[in-house]
Order: sequence, then structure tokens, then C-alpha cells
Amino acid sequence: MQAIVLVGGEGTRLRPLTETVPKPALTLVDRPFLAYMIEWLAGHGVSEVILACGFLPDVLREALAGEEERAGAAIRFVVEPERRGTAGAIRHAADVLGDDLDDRFLALNGDVLTDLDLSALLRAHEERDATATLGLHPVEDSSAYGLVRSQPGGEVLEFLEKTGESAPGEVNAGMYVLERSVLDLISPEREVSIERDVFPRLVGEGLHGLCLDGYWMDIGTPERYLAASWDILEGRVDTRVEATAAGMHVAVGASVEEGAAVGPRVVLAPGCRVEGGAEVSDSVLLEGCTIGEGARVSGSILSAGVEVVAGATVEGLVAGADERVPSSR
Repeated sequence: MQAIVLVGGEGTRLRPLTETVPKPALTLVDRPFLAYMIEWLAGHGVSEVILACGFLPDVLREALAGEEERAGAAIRFVVEPERRGTAGAIRHAADVLGDDLDDRFLALNGDVLTDLDLSALLRAHEERDATATLGLHPVEDSSAYGLVRSQPGGEVLEFLEKTGESAPGEVNAGMYVLERSVLDLISPEREVSIERDVFPRLVGEGLHGLCLDGYWMDIGTPERYLAASWDILEGRVDTRVEATAAGMHVAVGASVEEGAAVGPRVVLAPGCRVEGGAEVSDSVLLEGCTIGEGARVSGSILSAGVEVVAGATVEGLVAGADERVPSSR
């Protein structure tokens, strides 16, 4: 089974973390964010992952070096010449692969952390002889999502655009099983949305959905990035990560000096140093950060190389790479 994963976005809601690092390459606890999806896909029988890239593809390629061996799936990179939209990116990747693309394949948004049962989605697609099958996920508040209405047997009836109302329902989880014939509905070399331009045309023509329970989160904001970190470390999502203590991950090569206090809920990447008398809580520190003597950091995300000077107090900060945070911050 092959999977085309859409990873072309710039991650603007996560800036400044993503100024020089594409969101899929951003470290989440102890590995690039996209590694979680690749490992999850491999666990459901995907043998080749095709990454439809756009923003800083070389950085993503470097971040995923060695992931083929760790996950047990081949990785192929396809770079869009310009923005093509969700359907256009799938079509471009398919055109590049040509006859190497299977008649049935997966297509997924690459910006979610999940452990949903992808194998169940594949089984449902085959059993229903569907043209396209959407993974759906139940939410209590659908205000930020488009709702999908389906018949009891799974046939999709309609899509409801974001209403802004806080109502429960089933939303598009950004994971699809597609027959190759769907590509005929996507104009080549154009920006096309699979949600707005393709799926509505398939209603009544073999479009199905399957509601999947489990963990599912878009980590596109700093708040969700932090929440996902704690969910991983506290076992609310099934991953290969092992916490070094309850709710914490202190990497080999990070140092906590005598008299410093770290936790609860802290990630310290390799090369981080927390000096004596400093306190760090509810925060993620990426590679090579320094927290000066007596400084206080809480509820923050610090990019690689950030220095918080001695005595500074930092709360709710999202800092870009190599930033120096003064005591008046």
C-alpha cells in the first residue's frame, strides 16, 4: 500500500518556530513531527510514503534521514513547483509517479497526530467497493471544522461548511482511501481543493465515510503543539516515545544543574542546559537552549539555541531560533 502525504504548507500559525523549519520537520518531543505519521502508516501496512512537499523540502529531507529504516517504509519526496491545493498536490505527485502509483492508494494531510485505525478504513473501502472513503472523527465542538453527513451504511450525503456553531458531529479527519479514477476529476497543473472541488462531485458516486474513534489532533498552533507533547508523554496517544519521567522527556545530552527545578511537563532536547536555581515547567526547549541561573520559564516553547538570561521570568513565550530573552521580557 502507498500513501501520498501532503506536507507542502508553511505552518504560519506556528511561527516563529517554523520560520526556518517546515512544520513536518519540527521536533515533537524526541523526533520530527512527521515521523509519527510515517511510523503510524507503516504500522498499518503502508510500504511507501510519498511526501508532497513545498516549503523547505531539503530541510525536511535532512530531518527524516534514517526514518526509512526506523519506520520500515520507503520514503519518496515530490516537490511542487507552486501551490497546487490539496487535490492538485495529489495529482502532481501521481503524475510524477506515473505507473509506479497503485490503482488504490491513501492520501492524507500531514499536519495531524493520530492513532486512528487506518486498517479499518481500508477494509471498509474494499467491502463497500467505494470510489473514495473518508476517515471521519467525532468531535464535541465542530465550529472550526466542516461537518460530514453520512447514511448509516457510510454513504456520504453532504458536506456542511464551517458554521462557527459549537455543535457535536463527525468531521473530515484528513485521511482518504482513493481509487486512481479519482485523479480524473483533478485538473493537472492547477490549484484544486479535494474538499471543495472533488468530494462534492463524488456524492452519490461511490463516496463513503467511516467514523474512527481514537486520538486525533491538528498541531497547527503553539497551544496544540504543547498539548500534543503532553498527550504523547502521558500516553493519551499511541506512539513509540518513552517518557524519561511522568510527563517529561529529558534527552541524553541535556543538563540540569544542582538546585534547578524541572517539571512537571517538560521536554529538554539534546544540548539544553538549565542552570542552578532556574525553574522550567510546562515548556518545550528544543536543541541547545540555555536557561540562566535563577530564571523562570513556564508555558513556553523555545526554538533551538534560545538563551534565557539569568533572573529572567518567561511565561507563554514562543521564541524563534537563537533568540536571546532578556530579564525584562
